[in-house]
Formats: sequence, structure tokens, C-alpha cells
Amino acid sequence: MRHLLLLLLGALSLAAQAPTLVRAGRLLDPRSGQVLQDQGLLLQDGRVAATGPWASVAAAAPQGASRVDLSNRFVLPGLIEAHTHVLLQGNRFAQDYADQILKESVPYRTLRAAAAARSALLWGFTTLRDLGTEGAGYADVDLKKAIEAGVVPGPRLFVAGRAFSATGTYPLQNYAWELDLPSGVRVVDGVEPIRQAVRDEVQRGADWIKVYVDRGTSLGADGRLRSQTNYRPEELKAFVEEAHRLGKRTSAHVKGWDGIDAALTAGFDTLEHADGFTDDLLDRAVRQGTFWCPTLYAGIWVAEGRPLGRKSTEILTAAFRRGLAKGVKITLGSDAGAFPWTENPAKELALMVERGMTPLQALQAATTVAAELLGTLDLGSLAVGARADLIAVPGDPLKDISLLQQVDFVMKGGGVVRRDSSSAP
Repeated sequence: MRHLLLLLLGALSLAAQAPTLVRAGRLLDPRSGQVLQDQGLLLQDGRVAATGPWASVAAAAPQGASRVDLSNRFVLPGLIEAHTHVLLQGNRFAQDYADQILKESVPYRTLRAAAAARSALLWGFTTLRDLGTEGAGYADVDLKKAIEAGVVPGPRLFVAGRAFSATGTYPLQNYAWELDLPSGVRVVDGVEPIRQAVRDEVQRGADWIKVYVDRGTSLGADGRLRSQTNYRPEELKAFVEEAHRLGKRTSAHVKGWDGIDAALTAGFDTLEHADGFTDDLLDRAVRQGTFWCPTLYAGIWVAEGRPLGRKSTEILTAAFRRGLAKGVKITLGSDAGAFPWTENPAKELALMVERGMTPLQALQAATTVAAELLGTLDLGSLAVGARADLIAVPGDPLKDISLLQQVDFVMKGGGVVRRDSSSAP
């Protein structure tokens, strides 16, 4: 109840905020990795107006500024989750997915999505990139509008509307042929229909264009994880060209070598999953500056329901280690929604560290690198001019990344949306 009250008060206060002065016991600059002691942040109109040693910032702060004392806390920017599905609630098995599409109305799924968004915000995720509604139309666009208007609490959303796939390539499938079933995607084929469909998605409010590039993974005789591509090269290129022409970025769902190769050739901005990355493909991703959301936690969660089982997680882990060594732009993206929203997506950060990242690299994946992926460099830091999104934890996450699962203070756009009694000095 206390959390809900803070969320509502925070949303109402964003319209006309007084200056706020925050005292941070320790403050992380994720870009440099530097941790500064006893720092002050002056927040004005939802952004960072000044930062520096506490004494100097406090002395220069305007009279009447409200104060937030986090002198006993480690403070860092709000987290950015770059691959979620707030309109899904877990799909370990095919039937889990089908039940949501067939048995839950879009209004009901949207209510559940609003609850998921609230949970994400309370966990410290102040920004989400949500990559497709999976059969719920443009409910993500409506949820984004409702959050921006203060109707419901939630993170800042970047949405993809209806993701794309080709005829016969995406669930729901294998039902009786005479049934006209809904699909989890927008089905489109051919270069010109693709261009028109991208324009329509953008008109309806999509920030990103998401394409399911491949399907049907299996281990090939050459040792690679192979897959079937869903589109011809010219069709994939049409998605990218039209989206970029309209100022939008593109996301490619890929699993096997063939899909990754096709997506890189077409020029997609981000690759999702990409279990079948090999050295040659990783080198291409580095040269092209392509971002990668490995979705490690979801891979573990759904492995039981997939043909390759646990073998798939071993393949992805090996690819992750090689990609990290080569300098691929790896971003936090857990695929929350593939696993239930009762699970904190910050568990992905712990897996990234287990697989070779330093805690700082993991934090950068959730802040500065993710902000670069979004093309919004006023997120992911607490420099002057940045959005006033910040979180606090009761210890040093550079020593123990699991502390990011214990966030007890959250501020979004300068408004406090969570403050547990434990975070009070």
C-alpha cells in the first residue's frame, strides 16, 4: 500500500516539481566506473541540474528545495531493460503462450501488463524497451500513453507494437486447418507490402520495428546452431531501409547462425537472443556496431520446453563469453514476459557476471550501453542534463551485483516512486 501511494504521489508531482536536492553517500558514474563519495544532485524539472560534492551543491541549491537523504546508500542511474514483453506472463511451454492468446482478452492482458510495468518500476527499471505485444494489438502504445499521462505508474516505455513475421512461420500453428486463429505477430510478405506495413506501424505509435528473422533451430553437421530464415534478403532489407527512413530503429529476433547472418546482412540495429553466434558473426557485429541482447535468464527459463533443452543454454553461454571478449555491444535484455513478471529481471545481471562480465560491465549494459541502443543519451547516467532517474541500494553493487535485486529507493523523472523505510538514514 505504501508503494502504491508513493507511485501515485510521484506521478501527480511530475507536472509541477519543486527543485529537489539529493545527498548520495556513494554515487556511480557508470561511464567511467568512478564512485564518488558524499555527492549532491540538484534535480529540476525532471532532469539533473547540478552535481558535485555535497557541500558545494547544497550551498548553491535554491531555497525551498526539497531534500532526499541517501547518505547511507549507493546511488546509480535508473536501470534500462532493453528486451521485455509486458503483455506476456510466461511461456515456458507452447500451451502457456496459446492460453494467453486464446483465453485472455486484450483488456485483461493490458491490466496484467500495467501490473507488470508497476513491478518493473519498483524493482528499479525506470525505462523498458518492449518488443512486441504478442497478439495484443497496440496495447503497448496505450500503456505507454497512460504512463506518460500519469494514469498508471510504470517505466518510460519504448514500444514495438506488433512485431513482424512471414506467412506460416509464427504461432499459433498446428491447429485444425479450418480454424481462423489469431497470430502473435503481424504477418506480412513481399517488399512493397513490408514497406507499407512498417509505415503503418509507425503511424500507430511503434518506436521500434521488430522482425522475427528465423525459426526452427537445430544442431548442424558443422557444429553450428542452424535455423530457417523467415524472409528473403530483399524483404529483410526492406524492413531496415523503411524503418531507418522514418527515423526508427530495428530489432531482429534471431536464434541460429543463418538468422544472425541474415540480420547482420540486412543491417538490423539490435539482435535478440542470437544463441548461434560464432566468431565470424561476432566479428561482423563488432564492425557494424550492432547491439546484442542475449536474454540469458529467459533462455534458462524456457529451456525445458524447447527441443534442444539445456544444450541451448550451454551454446548461448559459450557465445556470450566469446562476444564479451570481442567487444560486442552487449545490453541488458532478459526477455521478461517469456518468464513470469513475478521474477525480477535484474537476475539477468547476475547471470552476465557469472558468465564473465565485471559488475561494472553489467551495470553499463543496463545504463550507458542500453541508452546508446535506444539513441537517448539523456538516460543511463546522472550527468547534468540527464533525466532524473535514479535508484539506491544498501551496499556496493560493484562488489555484489545481486544487490540490484534489492533496490529500496526509486526515483523517475525527479519523482520518488519507492522509498522503503530501510533506505532512510
